[in-house]
Amino acid sequence: MGIKKILFATNFSERTAKVVQHVADMTKRYGAKLYIVHVMQDIEKITEWYAPKVNMDELHKTMEAKALNELEKYVKGFGGYKDIEYRLLKGVPHEEILKFKRDNDIDMIILGTSGSVTNKIMKESQSPVLIIEPREETPESMSPKLCSGGTEIRL
Repeated sequence: MGIKKILFATNFSERTAKVVQHVADMTKRYGAKLYIVHVMQDIEKITEWYAPKVNMDELHKTMEAKALNELEKYVKGFGGYKDIEYRLLKGVPHEEILKFKRDNDIDMIILGTSGSVTNKIMKESQSPVLIIEPREETPESMSPKLCSGGTEIRL
């Protein structure tokens, strides 16, 4: 099995942005197609509690525009690598990422942060999941981990 399609899921955090160079290096090394995705959660339920008079259509349009702008910035961070697509997905993050993986026959998922979404993807994915966590205190600044079927392998 070769790695021909890589999925990089971002939450636009500073931590995730710091791993772009590693994702670019891996993508180039394998000559793979790269998909960059961001999942917008359904915020209607959340905002009802805090801001009941919010115009949801305007809020969604603003959020989509900002998210697409951020995705375009990520693409530029790959230094002219041509085989990249980006998508804005909507729903529950881990569910949408795994659905995208299945629908597009993704060979590897790369995540640049750890947390509940990462843990769910790691446990439910049938493909390798590479988690690259920035480490501020080390000169190398990255500590990649390859996870498959819930098993963590330190690289």
